[in-house]
Amino acid sequence: MKSVPDLPQVLVGPLLRHVHTDRLLLWLITTRPTTWRFRLHYANSPLQERDLTTEEQTELPIGKHAFIQLLDIRADTPWPTDCILHYDLAFEGKSNWRWISNWAPHLCHEGQRSPHMVIKSHIDRILHGSCRKPHHPAVDGLRRVDAEIRACGTSSENRPALLMMSGDQVYVDDVAGPMLYAIHQLGDRLGLIDEVISGAVIDSGAALMQHEHTYYGRTRLLPNTRSNATLIDRFFGGARKPVFTTASAENHLVSLSEMLAMYLLVWSPIPWSLVDIKEPDLPQPLLKRYQRETDHINKFVAGLPEAARALCHVPGYMMFDDHDITDDWNLSLLWEQTAYEHPFSRRIVGNALIAYALCQGWGNGPASLSQIMPDCENVLRQAAYNQRRLSPDLQDALINKLLDFRGWQYTLATTPPVVVLDTRTHRWRRPDKPSRPSGLMDWEALSDFQHHILDHSAVIVVSPAPVFGVKIIEIVQRIFTFFGQSLMVDAENWMAHHEAATVMLSIFDHRRTPQTFVLLSGDVHYSFAYDVHLRHQQNSPDIWQITSSGIKNEFPATLLEWLDRLNRWLFAPWSPLNLLTQRRSFHIYPRLPEGRNAGERLWNHSGIGDVQLDRAGRPVRIRQLNADDGETEFRQGRLKE
Repeated sequence: MKSVPDLPQVLVGPLLRHVHTDRLLLWLITTRPTTWRFRLHYANSPLQERDLTTEEQTELPIGKHAFIQLLDIRADTPWPTDCILHYDLAFEGKSNWRWISNWAPHLCHEGQRSPHMVIKSHIDRILHGSCRKPHHPAVDGLRRVDAEIRACGTSSENRPALLMMSGDQVYVDDVAGPMLYAIHQLGDRLGLIDEVISGAVIDSGAALMQHEHTYYGRTRLLPNTRSNATLIDRFFGGARKPVFTTASAENHLVSLSEMLAMYLLVWSPIPWSLVDIKEPDLPQPLLKRYQRETDHINKFVAGLPEAARALCHVPGYMMFDDHDITDDWNLSLLWEQTAYEHPFSRRIVGNALIAYALCQGWGNGPASLSQIMPDCENVLRQAAYNQRRLSPDLQDALINKLLDFRGWQYTLATTPPVVVLDTRTHRWRRPDKPSRPSGLMDWEALSDFQHHILDHSAVIVVSPAPVFGVKIIEIVQRIFTFFGQSLMVDAENWMAHHEAATVMLSIFDHRRTPQTFVLLSGDVHYSFAYDVHLRHQQNSPDIWQITSSGIKNEFPATLLEWLDRLNRWLFAPWSPLNLLTQRRSFHIYPRLPEGRNAGERLWNHSGIGDVQLDRAGRPVRIRQLNADDGETEFRQGRLKE
């Protein structure tokens, strides 16, 4: 084990987040307070180098040896667009300034001494995806992002304008044993903040780490069956249980320190040098599972240098979905009432939201989360003064504010503009049927969305769940919902709530609506593309539904093949079943993935979506880039649904 002074100065980053001609945001995690020097150069321009001002650096303590850094770097004169910009970052070492090639050489491409970026004058290529589960056996799609950037070399022409990660960047609710073991070791090495926990048999995050059920046994602490009254009484003192509905809750993260450590371990290879995931003391059946998961985690870690390199070469924007917080998050009014009425389950959801705000949402833009970040800063600084233990009153007050916050969605002032929807916290609830799925956005949120897109000629809309999904899967979800089993099939789609679906679909028919809609989605663990037009309207907007999922996840192959076939048979163009769907006023033309059998529409392979657009914002090429190698192009089909 290394001594504390030997900890690397930088653990994570830089992650390249928001970029513009007058500023850029870089996100890092360091082991000690750090002041920075920045330099930038591009063709036919002298090297720009200077120390960052205190106004450009925000540093938040999350432990004795862990500090989140957001660098908001301002340009003295506007930086040029559509060319390669080489940037570098340094902190002061014992004898000189140490630049990225010194402390994170894996972030530099071969032959380069620093990362580089491109600020695009218009979005001509966008990479997108969701669902990156570290212990899934699939290859990590972020490795393919790095390969695509590397293939562009020093040319800016085909460089992606941005990477959109539309949900499930982490799986707080589905954690492998070796990952949880690493989380605990890293938290201990860095002295991450602890917290007081109310309403549970454990009274702190530290006590949770030592609990006999902390590995593969947290379902005993978070019971998920109605009949387990004894455990409910034992853990929650007789209160109604929280609905942690994931089938993989054995290692569900609980404390804020666990969730923050998870982010360190999924975005950088450096924290893995501080841990050892050797086998803990486990019963034989669990030990075999741990060994199997260790193989998957080791392969994930082996690809982290490429993933980290990708994240510092292309601007990355993020939005949460359920697994960033917990499975089926806010699925129904009953779920909300049950989960939020008890302080312990409310704390778990709130901790995940704090971690999302600090590690994802904060970097989406200069004004992103500006209403809540001062509260986050206050809570963390108070903990630093209180021997790294969070004040329960301040923590709960912050969680209350985050649960009421209505500013998670955001818009990028690009050409065309990008509108990123929050489909999790603005739910259209059903007071009369509280167990039925809520609408993904309520009337007020949909009205705000419409306001943001009016009078634009083209818009890119990021909806974590597809607006136009696979009909047969939505029908199955509707059937299960009818019988009161919506949680069993994750019945979360736009069509699951009549009013929300009606308002969303009517937006496409508005006279001031854009004539070009590109809808980017993920969530479902398979990929597809549709061309969509309004029936009986001569001047219908052109709509593309493009879904890419997962970055490191896949749908069960045989099941997806059967669902694909059933969808083609039951919802053929002549099928009367189409009249029973809410999308009967739309013509939907599925695109066919190149290389598949005739008529097949769904692509099941981890990777990253790739959309190339013309200057009017219309897709000219839609592909799914496989994580390991190869690709498929979604070509226009002739048949419609």
